[in-house]
Amino acid sequence: MSTAPKRLAYRISKTVLPPRYLWPFAFPAAAPYHQARWRWLTQRAPVITAEEHAARVGVADREEVIGCDLCGERRVQPLFHPARKKWSYHVVRCPTCGFLYRNPGIQPARLGELYSGAGYGRFLTGKYSNKRQRRYRLVMDGFEPLFADGGGRRLLDFGCGAGLFLDLAHERGFDCHGVDLSPSAIERARQKPSGAKTYVGSPLDVPEIAAGGFDVITLWSVMAHLAEPVEDLKMIRSLLAPDGVLLILTINANSLLLKAQGQDWGGFTPNHLKFFTPTTLTRALHLAGFPSVVVHAMYTDPIEAGSLKLRPRHERRLRRAIDRGNRGNMQRALAFASADGARRSGLGRERVGEAEPAPQLRLVGG
Repeated sequence: MSTAPKRLAYRISKTVLPPRYLWPFAFPAAAPYHQARWRWLTQRAPVITAEEHAARVGVADREEVIGCDLCGERRVQPLFHPARKKWSYHVVRCPTCGFLYRNPGIQPARLGELYSGAGYGRFLTGKYSNKRQRRYRLVMDGFEPLFADGGGRRLLDFGCGAGLFLDLAHERGFDCHGVDLSPSAIERARQKPSGAKTYVGSPLDVPEIAAGGFDVITLWSVMAHLAEPVEDLKMIRSLLAPDGVLLILTINANSLLLKAQGQDWGGFTPNHLKFFTPTTLTRALHLAGFPSVVVHAMYTDPIEAGSLKLRPRHERRLRRAIDRGNRGNMQRALAFASADGARRSGLGRERVGEAEPAPQLRLVGG
């Protein structure tokens, strides 16, 4: 085909078809197909001990062999080996509760090494910043009216990076605090009024933050970076006021994109350690002491913002595919310190999403 017809075909496809990354959601029968492939994969994957898996793949200097954070299971199902030019790791599934995580994992004491370079602070600004701030607004507005007006409420952004979210929170009238493991990111955050109370390290190392009493704590794309997520969530729970709320945005390991793309999924990035579904995220929050949890789906940023115009049938199919079990690529959640937090917020009862049935597993080795 000559160049002109190719260009014409491309222009027509752009107007008729949804963007390629939406095909697993918006094409007829795509969602059931990828869901069936995922069930086949998890049923066929062997079950071995974490130690047997480590002996096969090796353990790097700053890594350690770990079990499941949610149920303590020491057996694993090896699923993926994400590998790029400068990094690679192994992703396993817990055969008992379905949790996906990197194993061998990073030693908690050495987690800061992943964020020590000056390049990380640069990454969190520039082109990255506009997309991220749009996402912050979409997520907060999706939980109206909880975050529309800060009204002087104390807010802690755990993993605040260069302070992109704190800019928005400061704008809305919150009393902003932040912590992060990256010195270069905190250096950038402190250059703005919104980042005046940002610190490097753990919240418990900063007396003003360790005193707690926060009305709002936020985890923006942080859950996947936690080496010990349940312990970190317990600590965060202790910093909240009695009627406080934790806001979470994280990747979704129940995503149809993960099931379609496998180890090439964009959620497998160099510093990601844990991969939560709505069900495993809710379980982690309950284990940490949060009595009330609400998890909502996301339909991609452009669709949430109304900037991507799909054909009506494609959008209907996409929303239906995501709604069935919360299978979007991202998920947003609220965890309340009080048992009636969801009801008082106007969000109703706890909502999570459909849990997948436990597969019939094929046992191998110990």
